Parts: sequence; structure tokens; C-alpha cells
Amino acid sequence: MIAFDELTTCDLTVDAVYQGGKSGNAGDDPLPRLLELANQGGFRRRGTPQKLEMLALTSSFADVDWPDELDRETGVLTYFGDNKKPGHALHDTPKQGNLILQHIFEDAHAGIEGRRRVPPIFVFGNAGTGRDLIFLGLAVPGTEDLRASEDLVAVWKTASGSRFQNYRARFTVLNVPVISRGWIRDILARNPFSPNAPSNWCAWVEGGRAKALRAQRSIEYRTMREQLPSDPLGLGIVKEIHSYFENRPHDFEACSAAIARLLLPNVASLDLTRPSRDGGRDAKGTLRLGEGSASIIVDFALEAKCYAMTKSVGVKQMSRLISRLRHRQFGILVTTSFVDVYAYKEIKEDQHPIIVISARDIAELLKRNGKGDVSNVRIWLESEFPPR
Repeated sequence: MIAFDELTTCDLTVDAVYQGGKSGNAGDDPLPRLLELANQGGFRRRGTPQKLEMLALTSSFADVDWPDELDRETGVLTYFGDNKKPGHALHDTPKQGNLILQHIFEDAHAGIEGRRRVPPIFVFGNAGTGRDLIFLGLAVPGTEDLRASEDLVAVWKTASGSRFQNYRARFTVLNVPVISRGWIRDILARNPFSPNAPSNWCAWVEGGRAKALRAQRSIEYRTMREQLPSDPLGLGIVKEIHSYFENRPHDFEACSAAIARLLLPNVASLDLTRPSRDGGRDAKGTLRLGEGSASIIVDFALEAKCYAMTKSVGVKQMSRLISRLRHRQFGILVTTSFVDVYAYKEIKEDQHPIIVISARDIAELLKRNGKGDVSNVRIWLESEFPPR
């Protein structure tokens, strides 16, 4: 942890915690000392939205209606704008955050001269104690797998009976482990393209290619704790689904198919098959890879297990799915519980192509797709999967 009185001289190191003050007021915010930025808001900037010199994006990563997310394995940051309540137009926000997003994404797709106008973007998350912040990295607009029309999208939301729009932006966190204090001083002196500028940031400005900071998991299988929701809201969502299908587990298959589509939007077909004896029901589907005439279709098998979170999916149940997979086919397991560590080890060590969608995954997928509380999940279940 970097102490509050060291913030004016320290470097920025990925995943380091920068301590806030202890006075109990807005002056405890570390960003004014760290980067000479304002002490409030998700968007902190130097300069105007049309001519930015520096930008910091901050998030608690705890807003269920607007779920910001950093995927550390791919280096992709999903960040929502600041029009989070009805009553304002898309770009009419007090902090001008959405206007900032519009300008930096337009510039990012406007060639080298446009990219030179995109400011250094520093990403911070709440560290969980007081006003402490954790530095998550240096970001640039866009990702390698999205087109220019897809990395900044205005999404609709309904609240209090009113409809309104907000931006969903996708950034790439660059492979820059440390930001030197020298470069921060250069940025403050309006000289971002100094010799202190990180090479991967300069490479993006010059060529448009973003080298992401990817952190591969050291352990490929997830523990029980990693597969179950860690927050009360996530636990409530999964319990609601389990109780809804508890007495008719065969019907959970249709819900599992819908959840799989949230994870894999390019599912081309998904057909239910006959019920199984162990409380699940099978499905067969196809996934489209690529676009248009250049695309290919890949087959997969899906199995659902509507279990309480105290009961695991074991080796026997996993072996059943493995036995159904044909050559060049992959599997999807959807469960309101978790996969036993021995079963998880087996599929990873034997390299079986199986996607596990556990209880935590279900909760996070629903949160990201407009079903961020138990009442909305209940409405979704009753409307989409009524008892037969």
C-alpha cells in the first residue's frame, strides 16, 4: 500500500493500493494528490471534453444496474457512462462523462491524428477501505474483437417508468505494469509524448494496435468459493432461480438455454431433448463462429443441474456430459450450484472442452443483462418459464 503522504512522488503500479486520508472529508481522496485531479465523480479529467489532457475512470464495481467489469484474463474493461437516472438526454450530464466518451471513441477511430488527441486514461477501483483506490491500469478506447460501431453503444434502461439511455464503453487495459512519476509530470506539463511515455501506449497511438495486459489463471479450475456468489444480491438471485424450479427441475433446462445464450450470443440453435433420470435435461445446439459466408457452425451439448448451493456437481454427473460429446463438439454445464473440485480437475487435466456456468456466473450474467435484483429475476422467470 502506498501511504497518503507519498502520493505526490510515487509511480503507478498495477494492482497497488493508494491510501486515502483519514480526515473524514472529501480531501481524503487520493487522486488530487496522485494525479492533480478532482476529488469526486467517476470521470476525473484535466482539460475540456473536446480537448482532454488526462482522464481517470473510477468505479466501485458494485453498481448492479450499471455493472462495470474488468476481465483480467483478456484485459477488457466494460465501463458505463454517467447518465444513470431518467430525466436527462444521453450527453446532458453534470460531469459530462458521456460527452467525454463520445469524443475519445470518435478520436480513437480517426487515424493517428485522432489517436494523438486521446488522453492517457488511468483506471481505478475502490479498494474496499475508506477512500483507498487500487490502480487497475492504463486504458485505451476499443478492443481487438469489436468493430468501431460496437465498442461504444448507447443502451436503453427503464427506471421509475421512464426510459433513458446511457453509454456502455469497452476499453483495453494495456500491458503497462508501471506508470512512472516522470511521465505523470510530463502529462501535467502537457507533454504526453515525452521519452517517459510507455512504449505500448505509444505503439497504440502510432499504429492503433492495443497490446492488452492479460493475466492467465495460474490454477485453471475454480474452487467452490470462486463458483458461488460472494455478495448477498447474487446469492438471492440464484436462490430465487433454484426455488422456482426446485419442484420441476426438468423445466430448468429452458432457463439454462437462455442463460447459455447470454454468455454465447452467437448460438445459432438450441433444441431441448428428452428428460434424464437424474433431474436434468439435455439440449443440443450449434454455435456460429465468424460472420457471413466465412462463418462455420460448431456443435455443442448442454446439460443443466438445478441444485441447491450446498450440493455439488460431481464426477459422475460430469462424466455423463463428457460421454455425450462427439468429435469436435464441446459441452456446456449450467448449474445453480458448483462443480466439485475433483470433477473440475478432471475436465481441465484431461482437456475436455467444457464450459462451466456456475451459480456465480448465472448471477453475474443476469446482472449484466438488466436483471440486477431478485424481483426482476422473478418477473423474468414467471414471464419466460411459466409452469406447464
